[in-house]
Amino acid sequence: MYSLTKNVYNSYQVDKYIENFEKENAALEKENKQKMDDYLYFTSEEYLDKVAKQNLGLINPGEEVIILSPDALADNVQTDADSLVNAKKYQDTNPNRWLKFFFGD
Repeated sequence: MYSLTKNVYNSYQVDKYIENFEKENAALEKENKQKMDDYLYFTSEEYLDKVAKQNLGLINPGEEVIILSPDALADNVQTDADSLVNAKKYQDTNPNRWLKFFFGD
């Protein structure tokens, strides 16, 4: 009886080890696949082109560069009365918003 119990327990431990190693292998395979995908992306022409454009100012034939000045961006800001009312509305504290919600302005 003791021998049978010991063999069953050893078999259980071996099954647990196998299960743990299979999980670890699956995780390693997933990590390996992710690293391979990253490697392929970072060595691709698209990525190299992107980095060259961002850091070195590369311009491909047929492309045009558009530079927006801060003045052009500032002209697009809305200054009408509705936007000012909305801005003031969101500057209120949370309790004040609830009071206005239940009891009006």
